[in-house]
Amino acid sequence: MRFASAVSRAPSYEQAVAELVAGLHRGLSGARADLVCLFASVHHENAWLSLAERVRRELAGALLFGCSARSVIGAAQEVEEAPGIAACAAELPGVTLHPFHVGADGVPALPGPDDAHVLLLVDPYRADLDAAIPALDQRFPAGLKLGGIASGATRPGANLLFLGDRAVRSGAIGVVLSGDLAIDAVVAQGCRPVGPPLFVTGARENVLYELDGKPPMELLSRLFAAASPAEQRLFQSSLFLGIELEPEQSRFESGDFLIRNLIGADQNTGALHVAANLEGHRVVQFHLRDAAAAADDLARRLARYSAERGRGAAGALLFSCLGRGRGLFGVADHDSAAFQRALGPVPLTGFFCNGEIGPVEGRTFLHGYTSAFAIFRKRSAQ
Repeated sequence: MRFASAVSRAPSYEQAVAELVAGLHRGLSGARADLVCLFASVHHENAWLSLAERVRRELAGALLFGCSARSVIGAAQEVEEAPGIAACAAELPGVTLHPFHVGADGVPALPGPDDAHVLLLVDPYRADLDAAIPALDQRFPAGLKLGGIASGATRPGANLLFLGDRAVRSGAIGVVLSGDLAIDAVVAQGCRPVGPPLFVTGARENVLYELDGKPPMELLSRLFAAASPAEQRLFQSSLFLGIELEPEQSRFESGDFLIRNLIGADQNTGALHVAANLEGHRVVQFHLRDAAAAADDLARRLARYSAERGRGAAGALLFSCLGRGRGLFGVADHDSAAFQRALGPVPLTGFFCNGEIGPVEGRTFLHGYTSAFAIFRKRSAQ
């Protein structure tokens, strides 16, 4: 198994594609690519179709899979808000690839064993992820599903998804991977808890009425009063709710919760409106997000993965939120550099998404403000 990753910042399409293809061929060292993942910034919008055709021609026989993006990641470089084309090419011996498109009829019948993995790219305007993600979890219960929502376009039909020799502007595209391949996920939601875990004592659908028998707004007011001035500023714009995922869990650490947005409050009742269905959930905890929390969460998760199985990594894809990057951390290449510090010079490719798809505690979710890594290893080498 061999991966190559390349990126070009050239504003000219012709120069950019030439640099990209040359970089991929250098990285492959004569190996034949089976899969090419391609991400192109909106600055090259007029050349997207020509770009896809050129890459298919230069890496003949490989399945092309990719999408448009506001910003791209290639060769562990994050090209933000500027012309960029990034791609990885992977030689995957003993691996079967099955491409598919999710249209108005939903997820099609898909081949493969229960532990096959799925890469998924999605149009933000014309795809039903609420149906597609559970359907894929049910079809491949022992496999991982990772991916992201295309970014850059501001109107329906303006994004582009690349799948083989097709280019589609709606729905979602995916690849089922099975055979001599293991994919691991590192999903960093980038938050830290504030205050203790709390029991949900009153909720209906996405409205939280009571925590530990008290109105949520009352408890939030107490947390705010006890917070530092810096934390109080975060309460205004970076406050989230973490929802427990393991009903029988009795002790909680940072990262044990699914992070969801708070979308409203009722000053009369003290209730909170949450971007999640709360019925059936037992414990929640408020969380704050800032650059320090996001950096620490990512570093801890990558260090844990590196210690457990990182030596066998052949290549990786990174699906990172548009809300991360330089805008959050104040420096370029933050998440890519953290990845390479933990795992070394593993080829890393990806893009900045409108939403990230990845597992938490064995279930697949759509996330925000998250970096989701899909790390590829040869299964027979385990």
